[in-house]
Amino acid sequence: MLAIMPLPAARAQSAFGPKGAEAEPNRAQAWLVPSPDPKIASNAVLFRPPGEGPFRLAVIAHASTQNVIYRTQMRAPEYRSLATLLVARGFAVLVPERPGHGATGGDYLEDQHGCDEADYLHAGRATRDSIAAAFNYMRGQPFIRREGAIIVGHSAGGWGALAMAGADPAEISSIIVFAPGRGGQANGLPNQICAPHTLLSAAAEFGRIARIPVSWIVAANDTYFPPDFSRRLADAFRAAGGTVDFRVLPAYDGEGHWMAETDNGVKLAAPELDRVLKALSLARPKKP
Repeated sequence: MLAIMPLPAARAQSAFGPKGAEAEPNRAQAWLVPSPDPKIASNAVLFRPPGEGPFRLAVIAHASTQNVIYRTQMRAPEYRSLATLLVARGFAVLVPERPGHGATGGDYLEDQHGCDEADYLHAGRATRDSIAAAFNYMRGQPFIRREGAIIVGHSAGGWGALAMAGADPAEISSIIVFAPGRGGQANGLPNQICAPHTLLSAAAEFGRIARIPVSWIVAANDTYFPPDFSRRLADAFRAAGGTVDFRVLPAYDGEGHWMAETDNGVKLAAPELDRVLKALSLARPKKP
């Protein structure tokens, strides 16, 4: 079970919270939220439906890169199309920027440490801890429901979301991942993966402790984690004890790996997302 992480005592909680007015669409608002590093507050953007809530929470975990130049120059992740879909379904959506990326800065906590001897367990757990820090903080907000949250992860963010599948299912009802993994396009080559057997064994370890069902989505033309290999990852996660619904969607644009980041990619994935969200709503009876 993933424990709730306390906020570091040395960092004043007053540093966190909204940092500006809401804007359209979807009441977009800049926030600062905790990270696992007591010296770093993560930049985030929050989207909300109309009204005061309380809303179910969705946290979107972004992709990453081992390239330090690309990572430090990364634009703030927003996933606006994906957030718009979730807001329309009643979720408040937080997209936090993890340490070591863009304007948030700080140490890159989720470094996989090379290619041939990549430490994918460390990378996934560190990403998980960043997701959990933001998630636990937002659950304390008065406009957020304490139960029924979802975690949506993309690529390295999806890998961290898989590591979070050991959290309390009373708090998180589902995890949705778009092409989760680390080490894709090894040395810049399509369909090549750093230390694939290590990635498979790490997926099994995440599945061993998993308590939350996972919906796993990959495009047919993803060259970072191609469908055949993604299926092997999902099978390893499932064989160790995790619950996975694995889906391959049609090819998207020139590179399916970026489906979650674009308008047309989210439109392609929308029927699958709605299927997952509808199942969740049917499984959770409404309060009178």
